[in-house]
Amino acid sequence: MKRVLVVGEINVDLILQGAHALPTPGKEVLVDDVVLTLGSASAICAMGLARLGTPVAFLGRVGTDPWGEFCLDVMRAAAIDVSRVMAEAKIKTGLTVSVTSPRDRALVSYLGSIRDLRAEDVPDRAFRGFDHLHVSSYFLQEGLRPGIRGLFARAHAAGLTTSLDPGFDPSERWDPDIVATLAETDLFFPNEVEVAAIARSPDVADALRRLENGRTRVVAKLGARGCITLEDGRPLAVPAFRIDPVDTTGAGDSFDAGFLHAWLRGMPLLDSLRWGAACGSLSTRGLGGTGRQADVAEVERLVASAS
Repeated sequence: MKRVLVVGEINVDLILQGAHALPTPGKEVLVDDVVLTLGSASAICAMGLARLGTPVAFLGRVGTDPWGEFCLDVMRAAAIDVSRVMAEAKIKTGLTVSVTSPRDRALVSYLGSIRDLRAEDVPDRAFRGFDHLHVSSYFLQEGLRPGIRGLFARAHAAGLTTSLDPGFDPSERWDPDIVATLAETDLFFPNEVEVAAIARSPDVADALRRLENGRTRVVAKLGARGCITLEDGRPLAVPAFRIDPVDTTGAGDSFDAGFLHAWLRGMPLLDSLRWGAACGSLSTRGLGGTGRQADVAEVERLVASAS
């Protein structure tokens, strides 16, 4: 069974669910529910992989504060190896407040420890015993970002495959360094907004073609419309599975976990897309990104029901 190393950010999510409206200055908005849960794209993907039975370890930074302890306890309980996570008193664990509804969400984040991880914190020996390296939140990880291409090159030299989820760019500059990073990236998981911005094209199929480099498989996540990639230059799409969503937080990260789980087991591309779509859909059944992530049996039932 192939083992995955996730390198990235760890933070807590405060989910404010069922907002009657988005907050505006000087006004108060009511929500229907609230939960404190493990957040961050990298950690949610790791949790999804563990839920599916993929052996996974995490390397990152947290503060020696209650939020950091909470995150590590949750990950340990999911059988994620956190022995490579560095806890430091001089930094604060990051926090994201998510104001969400079944159809959309707005995020406010304090980066804290998210910005402190560096590529040099990942020595070559960290790759031993692993088959795949995954990184999320390219634009948020200010310390890691300049070294991700080199990190992936070292992983490739050690025999690992690599994957990257860019996440949203808060600056909305979408600097082209990410395109250069794709030269060392095997799988790239942007959503519809991200792929359009990175490729400088509003048409998803055209954006996929613009990002072709002879190495990277780009899988674009389209939310309620499923996902799409190119196979032999032609679009290959899988529709989303119909789920009544409670909260869409982290659905794209659970998609990444489902696709990776299938792909690392050598499943056909179409099945990998279906596993990604199923995991993304099933994760929306509860509040937060990790509360209702799918196990293998749930994915198999959902995929079979749509066949």
